[in-house]
Amino acid sequence: MAEIEREAMEYDVVIVGAGPAGLSAAIRLKQLDADLNVVVLEKGSEVGAHILSGAVLDPCGLDALIPDWKEKGAPLNVPVKEDNFYMLGEAGKIRVPNWPMPPLMNNHGNYIVSMGNVCRWMAEQAEEMGVEIFPGMACSELVYGDGGEVKGVVAGEFGKNPDGTPGPSYEPGMELHGKYVFLSEGVRGSLSKEVIAKYDLSKGHCPQKFGLGMKEIWEIDPAKHREGTVTHTMGWPLGSNAGGGSFIYHLENNQVYVGFVVHLNYENPYLFPYMEFQRFKHHPIVADLLEGGKRVAYGARAISEGGWQSMPKMVAPGVALLGCSVGMVNVPRIKGNHNAMLSGKAAAEAAHAAIKADRSGDELAEYETEVRQGAIGQDLKKVRNVKPMWSKWGLMPSLALGGLDMWTNTLGFSLFGTLRHGKSDAAATGEAAKFKPIDYPKPDGKISFDRLTNVSFSFTNHEEEQPCHLQLKDASVPIGVNLPKYAEPAQRYCPAGVYEVVEEEGKDPRFVINFQNCVHCKTCDIKDPSQNINWTTPQGGDGPNYPNM
Repeated sequence: MAEIEREAMEYDVVIVGAGPAGLSAAIRLKQLDADLNVVVLEKGSEVGAHILSGAVLDPCGLDALIPDWKEKGAPLNVPVKEDNFYMLGEAGKIRVPNWPMPPLMNNHGNYIVSMGNVCRWMAEQAEEMGVEIFPGMACSELVYGDGGEVKGVVAGEFGKNPDGTPGPSYEPGMELHGKYVFLSEGVRGSLSKEVIAKYDLSKGHCPQKFGLGMKEIWEIDPAKHREGTVTHTMGWPLGSNAGGGSFIYHLENNQVYVGFVVHLNYENPYLFPYMEFQRFKHHPIVADLLEGGKRVAYGARAISEGGWQSMPKMVAPGVALLGCSVGMVNVPRIKGNHNAMLSGKAAAEAAHAAIKADRSGDELAEYETEVRQGAIGQDLKKVRNVKPMWSKWGLMPSLALGGLDMWTNTLGFSLFGTLRHGKSDAAATGEAAKFKPIDYPKPDGKISFDRLTNVSFSFTNHEEEQPCHLQLKDASVPIGVNLPKYAEPAQRYCPAGVYEVVEEEGKDPRFVINFQNCVHCKTCDIKDPSQNINWTTPQGGDGPNYPNM
């Protein structure tokens, strides 16, 4: 395609992604200097559209950013009142008492929230301070300066034909330049991935590890609803097939968030994470809760799980990675939003100091130092061995040894030092010949549902005439390599039914990509054993449109 000419707009700081990290950075920049020009670009149709509600939030990040958040009406309305943890068998359960758990696992003082609504509220605070927020503006490219630094992004490109050429209604978008660019795209963002590769930011760090989190929002019988109750489970149905577990959070208005996480380092290519989630809901403690209720939303998202060992270098010339673009989830706590907020605050403070000193386009080393040595690093370092223990030794040994390690880390030392992660999640996938297919029960349509029915409850939408944003590096690999060697696991690891192998009598198998179904979880980009799928950003506003509730 011929060189495209675009108009350019100049800002002090350009922020990609209106999640908790990006919005925290915008707010903090304006707190420090009201005259700074700050823009936030969000690919969702509105702020919160790509954030499926439901999380337990540690308010420490919000306390540091907006200490009077209660007075300002932040939607943190349901404090955690009860904390339960169960080991599940197929029909039974064992309650794990709270008293032997390390203090950091206590949810006292935390809130069950809709993160979509929290981000909408944060966006209101930012706009009142003068931050420009543009939803529906996907950032498709990075813009580099003459010295190789990141100096901006291309946003708002629309109207390409399926083959990538400009269509009749093509809009080239704009270049938004900044003295610094913050990437807060969430897990496995396409621009962040490019920056990490270009500047070799993962050198010397463990590979990032991931989980697939799937979530449904239910309205249940008021008689069964216990506002403020948090329940986590481990064990059945995954057993030895994969690591993972569940969460059930009772919010307000008789709503319950039911979630299931599967660690993506599983070996058996026949594992079907979505169907494990649906099977889980038929356990008596879940089925009894949901019976007579109504599912109102569904979504999925990859979760960064590598923690302390896997965080890449966070800065390169002109650019900083924030929140889940780095990987700041505390895995045993299943919490990362507080660290995302703290990272946004730290990046803003580093950029403000740099701009005040007439710097631009260089590395914000102060930001990296604060993340690794400050509250975020302290939070993640205490739990750094839980995930590698789980991967190496399995569930029960990791519970005992991980608990011991968290206790000793609370006291300031570790008996294990820092364990390293092994191979990437893609490389962990085993060959199909070494495993047997798993027989999953058919969804009943009441408590469990087929994928395509559930995807309709993510309200996802993609303009069909645009280029497919799920790009194959080599179109022959799915059928020529992945099908015979791995039984083409894309058919199963995708929680939205995007990938199909179509076999018709008398014809060769075909690999079909139904990109309209994509809920932007990025699992394919992570788990494909041949690393042949590249998730790129579709045009702005496309993707899931999670309800405002």
